[in-house]
Amino acid sequence: SQLFIKDLHFDGVPVRIYLPREPSASKQRGVIFIHGGCGIFGSIRTYERICRYIARKSDSVVVSVGYHLAPEHKYPAQTLECLTATVHFLKTAETYGVDPARIIVCGDSVGGTFTANVCQELGRRTDIPKIRAQVLIYPFLQALNFNLPSHQKNAAVAFLSRERTVSFILKYLNKDCSLKEPILAGSHVPESINLKYRKWINPDLIPDVFKLGYKPPLPTLFSPQVHEEVQELFEPWFSPLLAEDAVVCSLPDTCIVTCEHDVLRDEGLLYKKRLEDNNVRVTWHHVEKGFH
Repeated sequence: SQLFIKDLHFDGVPVRIYLPREPSASKQRGVIFIHGGCGIFGSIRTYERICRYIARKSDSVVVSVGYHLAPEHKYPAQTLECLTATVHFLKTAETYGVDPARIIVCGDSVGGTFTANVCQELGRRTDIPKIRAQVLIYPFLQALNFNLPSHQKNAAVAFLSRERTVSFILKYLNKDCSLKEPILAGSHVPESINLKYRKWINPDLIPDVFKLGYKPPLPTLFSPQVHEEVQELFEPWFSPLLAEDAVVCSLPDTCIVTCEHDVLRDEGLLYKKRLEDNNVRVTWHHVEKGFH
């Protein structure tokens, strides 16, 4: 009863917009919400209650993006649709009573990935209003190393186990599930790439408090065949942690949420460090009893 809810299309992308019924004396804040679900599950409808809650509690206009799911719609269609919807809203915000300078992008899990993609892509554009902030809720950010401390600690945690994470990645990319074991072992990454990205993806960068019981994995044999099969994993659009510093330093203020019992916990911690190293303001919330 507190909200007007409309289903629209932003340049062909399905969205659901939640507008407070109470008229506002000034222009309102805007939230672009990108849902999780590994790119293969979830919908606007699945996240209806969350988006209503955000709209009511923050007194904001919320746009929930209904990107089309993989594997029927091939990667990177999902990122492109999130980008299209975001640009449309930034350009037309005033139509919905929203201040274009006060719009944030927010997403959970792979929605956090797409949020990071959108902000990296738009960070240096000058033809549209700047995104005010990004909110990344336990985001997936890299597919090079599946043996970080949080992967080991939470390997068998319900819902998103370590093995299931890689299974979902392969399903999302429409790849053969036989690639799962070599990817888990790290056989898809040549030494040259390991060396290049060690400065950003490295257990040594994780605070000691999160490394209790961690055991460095044994070296694995590189497989050129597996590497060739999964080239997408090395693109910043798939692994936003691999973006260059020139891109990262243009990102907006950021809020990162991590959970203790989550295989993806350390990716959030590593991105937090990268952002801070590039002088981006970061607010970090860690949920000690939280899980994915």
